[in-house]
Amino acid sequence: MQRRTLLQLGLATGASLALAGCGFRLRGLDQPVVAIDALALEGADSDLARQVARRLESAGTRTDEQAERVLNLGQESFRERRLSVLDSGPRDLEMTLEVPFSVQRRADGAYLLDQQRLEVSERLTVNDDELLAQDDLREATRERLRDQAVRQLMDRLRALDTP
Repeated sequence: MQRRTLLQLGLATGASLALAGCGFRLRGLDQPVVAIDALALEGADSDLARQVARRLESAGTRTDEQAERVLNLGQESFRERRLSVLDSGPRDLEMTLEVPFSVQRRADGAYLLDQQRLEVSERLTVNDDELLAQDDLREATRERLRDQAVRQLMDRLRALDTP
């Protein structure tokens, strides 16, 4: 029995060393987050826009008013939809964040991403017994939704070709 365990451990170690030795890498691990040097941000001044600017700066993309490409961010809108039937006690809600955006070239006004829409949603449970906690829960959910939307936006910006 101990011999079989030792043999399995040896095979697992050998397989992991073989993968490490052959240059196995996770896809996209060494890729830059966004391959754009500079990007201008236009649109409403919101928490989402500030978070996008911070994420772009941390990814190495500077936000510059005179950049060749312009990211147009629309107004973020939150919706709540009741999922449960009961009017009292714990209620399940679905909160959705929707943000329109587009990316265009400044030189000729051509859209690289035309009239795109980010939409993320999350379920939460609220209780009438904890009215003060409901506001905190909703605000925390809004922050998580903004973070998810920014991640989706970064993924879409990553798909743009560099000039």
